[in-house]
Amino acid sequence: MPKGDIETYYEDGQWKNRPEGNQRASSTHETKGEAQEPGREMAKERGVEHVIKKTDGTITEKNTYPRSRDPREIPG
Repeated sequence: MPKGDIETYYEDGQWKNRPEGNQRASSTHETKGEAQEPGREMAKERGVEHVIKKTDGTITEKNTYPRSRDPREIPG
């Protein structure tokens, strides 16, 4: 992840958001769905990528903000 990307991940029974490079979470939530919206907003505010992970730590989704920074040429 480039410096400052936002990561939504599962740890210690909670879903959390943190900027890459930080040791502590910026927010904690009970469900993945509840965690994704604040993570998305953090990424939009910073103009970085939002990386969403599964409970096992594998990446399930990546979204680049603003969309014009997305290095991939395909929609979605």
